[in-house]
Amino acid sequence: MKKQIQKKPSSSKRQSRRLHTILLVLISAFLMFMALYTYTDNQIEPPQLEDEVPSNFIPIYKAAEKEFGVPWYLLAAHHRVETIFSTMDPMISPVGAEGHMQFMPCTFVGWAHPTCSGLGEGNIPEEEKTDPAVIKQYGGYGIDANGDGIADPFDLEDAIFSAANYLAKNGANNGELRKAVYAYNHSEEYVDEVLYFAKRFQELENKTGATSSRF
Repeated sequence: MKKQIQKKPSSSKRQSRRLHTILLVLISAFLMFMALYTYTDNQIEPPQLEDEVPSNFIPIYKAAEKEFGVPWYLLAAHHRVETIFSTMDPMISPVGAEGHMQFMPCTFVGWAHPTCSGLGEGNIPEEEKTDPAVIKQYGGYGIDANGDGIADPFDLEDAIFSAANYLAKNGANNGELRKAVYAYNHSEEYVDEVLYFAKRFQELENKTGATSSRF
């Protein structure tokens, strides 16, 4: 019987097998990477509204929205931009804007006040700054939201309701958000920043299934 001689695979076949093995290794590595990526991604929770807006402030924004028709998330955005949700200390700007929502005294009390001129810091006596009767007399935007007889820009409720009052008077309650925000601060950069946060807060709320949608 003749001894059969096994032929060695040709070099082209050996190269083909090697490429096939490499390809299988690469595919396996890719599949493992995708499985790990998907698992890791599923473990990261998407951002929630309360991660970006203090939850104890939201009822105040929404109460002001109900009263003045200004979207709550626009008020939250102003609060975020003006004082980073009241974390700035002190809450008085270099030009004299005061409180949680940074009102110039003359805007809060009214530009008809005899001491008001220029940028609006005025020289208003402290007892007049928070007097609802004085504010009404001079056409200011300050609001006594909690009914304690004082309209105080350093009181959170009063400040937010006052901001809602101002924004409503400038069209925010009718959807003219850009116009209203520009009236609050005559800067296109400021407007863009406020509207960016307003849109973000609204989107985060909508992801939770809430129905408020006025942006």
